[in-house]
Amino acid sequence: MSQKAYLLLADGSVFEGYSFGAVGRSMGEVVFNTSMTGYLETITDPSYFGQIVVQTFPLIGNYGLISPDFESDKPQIKGYIVREWCQLPSNFRSEGDIDTFLKQKNVIGLYGIDTRCLTKIIRRTGVMNGMITDSLDDKEKMLEQIRAFRIEQAVESVSCNTPHTGKTGGKYKVTLMDFGTKYNIARELEKRGCEVTVVPADTSAEAIIAAKPDGIMLSNGPGDPADNPGIIAEIAKLCDSGIPIFGICLGHQLLGLAMGGKTQKLKYGHRGANQPVRNLETGRVYITSQNHGYAVMSETLPPNVGTLLYENANDNTCEGIRYTGRPVFSVQFHPEACGGPMDTGFLFDEFIEIIKNGGVR
Repeated sequence: MSQKAYLLLADGSVFEGYSFGAVGRSMGEVVFNTSMTGYLETITDPSYFGQIVVQTFPLIGNYGLISPDFESDKPQIKGYIVREWCQLPSNFRSEGDIDTFLKQKNVIGLYGIDTRCLTKIIRRTGVMNGMITDSLDDKEKMLEQIRAFRIEQAVESVSCNTPHTGKTGGKYKVTLMDFGTKYNIARELEKRGCEVTVVPADTSAEAIIAAKPDGIMLSNGPGDPADNPGIIAEIAKLCDSGIPIFGICLGHQLLGLAMGGKTQKLKYGHRGANQPVRNLETGRVYITSQNHGYAVMSETLPPNVGTLLYENANDNTCEGIRYTGRPVFSVQFHPEACGGPMDTGFLFDEFIEIIKNGGVR
């Protein structure tokens, strides 16, 4: 019989379930993801650093553990909550089950709770801190710790320490600033003939420019974008270099701040593979994969600095900006999404075209 475990929320709510994965206590910001597939990508996405992830789809783990689908070398989540996990996965690529993997990686899990009810609470009140625990003996002390929790040094914790280059010999050299990058960003660039050099988040603009890349990619990543003033200052310098720049997710937010805009925290964020995004020039709507809790406030950008190109069709928040007079653009969603949807993969092609044209759109 599985061991009892609990989720304790900052408002005092308690969800009783059962332990899977590692056993113990773990505290983080509780968020939900609505994807039906891609749980391996979610678990290994560095953008979830400091967060406890709730999967709204009721059965997780049915196609097992598939290491080539990982988006980083290890899980960055603080905890994992599901309604039910599959003990007998079936897939020709499967290397094992999710419970064993979480145990090996020391990720504390919880299953058997009403994830629908929990998701409704988060939607109604907004994301809040919580703790997965195997005991409620010192509940009041735990509540003090939960309420005081804050995600700190997020980017520094997930960025690489030294530069490294993937497949060599590509036609175009792209520098990928690693704020917590997903592997598939580099894969999509390499598929298009790029030699990708991944550099730490704190790499100076001078060092990047001195390497003479054909393009610069600003990756996804975790945390509050405004917590990175040093990185923002370096991105501002890069924007004046004339080198084509493409930002994704946190890279999009940092770029907006570097260009004089502001960001805001969303009530419960956008996390899932079914977010509708509208192209404001064509009216076309794309279904996108997203994972973020902050958004650029496009109306705060200085006049004539940039043009809002994409917006979220649900809440009209900023989903993409094209910057005026510069070969620079960014999107909030994930065009490299794996396992999908792939509606917006063409944005990598647009980036390559800008590189080909020497920075001219």
